[in-house]
Amino acid sequence: MQKKIEGLLARFEEVEKKLADPETLSDQSKYKELAAEHSYLSSLKDAYEELSKARTELEENRELLASESDSELIAFLKEEIGSLTQNIPVLEKKVETLLVPPDPNDSRNIIMELRAGTGGDEAAIFVGDCVRMYKLFADAHKWSIELLSCSESESGGYKEYIMVLSGTNVHRLMQYEAGTHRVQRVPVTETQGRVHTSAITVAVLLEPSEEEQITLDEKDLRIDTYRASGAGGQHVNTTDSAVRITHIPSGTVAYCQEERSQHKNRDKALRLLQAKIVEEKRRKEEKERSSLRSSQVGSGDRSERIRTYNFPQNRVTDHRIDLTLYKLDQVMEGSLDEIVEGLVAFFHHQKLSN
Repeated sequence: MQKKIEGLLARFEEVEKKLADPETLSDQSKYKELAAEHSYLSSLKDAYEELSKARTELEENRELLASESDSELIAFLKEEIGSLTQNIPVLEKKVETLLVPPDPNDSRNIIMELRAGTGGDEAAIFVGDCVRMYKLFADAHKWSIELLSCSESESGGYKEYIMVLSGTNVHRLMQYEAGTHRVQRVPVTETQGRVHTSAITVAVLLEPSEEEQITLDEKDLRIDTYRASGAGGQHVNTTDSAVRITHIPSGTVAYCQEERSQHKNRDKALRLLQAKIVEEKRRKEEKERSSLRSSQVGSGDRSERIRTYNFPQNRVTDHRIDLTLYKLDQVMEGSLDEIVEGLVAFFHHQKLSN
């Protein structure tokens, strides 16, 4: 790993020189390519320097501690050593993740679908909790969030929530969130304090690029309009503005009721429908992507889980990488970096070994 880092840092200096070259400035395509590489290498350089600094400080503090006799300074050094000892593995994982080379799809827009699975009302409430968690994570990364469609639950939360996330590295970090997420906690409706297990499913779709856009023949579409309603069935408005579109050849369905305008709802539903159809086509063409939606999402049953959120123990476990953190409270506030970066590194190494 050290040799690879040194090679990339040498490349960083090369790229900086090329970016300052007048010849590069005259070739916009080349300049854009080098600027993207520079941004990536700059992030790696900053992370590696932070790690090196922490390692140096740890070594210096240990040396000082061995020769120190002042009790106050000894207590301070021990505290610093404890903090650095905890932080260094996190920084190492950050560097390891950055060693995963950029992918053309890293910053492509994604459509996230969260649906309640096993567990009824409690599952719907957890969908709402996860929507909030992902939105906080998106805000921290300065991503944009756009609601495409949602179906509220009478008891709170959502039966379904579909949103578009866009921004730097959004697909890189979120692609492995697809799957079944299991929650273990005492529901608000539970009177005897028993822990219940529920599950929700998450699907992550790449929004089609201009090259991937497909033309949907009107004769292949069945478009139904109906009156939008909220939780409990109350009417949101008094016109038939909600739109459901069915692609007859594939049976794929998309709907939207978020806008008051039928035209806007139709556009959003078509956008979601196209993403679903393109994803299906992509799955058939690319074996390595074949599980990102259907097989990872599964049926929503408790047993098919990629991650478990255990509230009584304040524990979150990602079963694919055997990562357990006892800070679920922080994770639910959007602190997902340690998990998603670990997944990026793990699946990259898995691809290399295959």
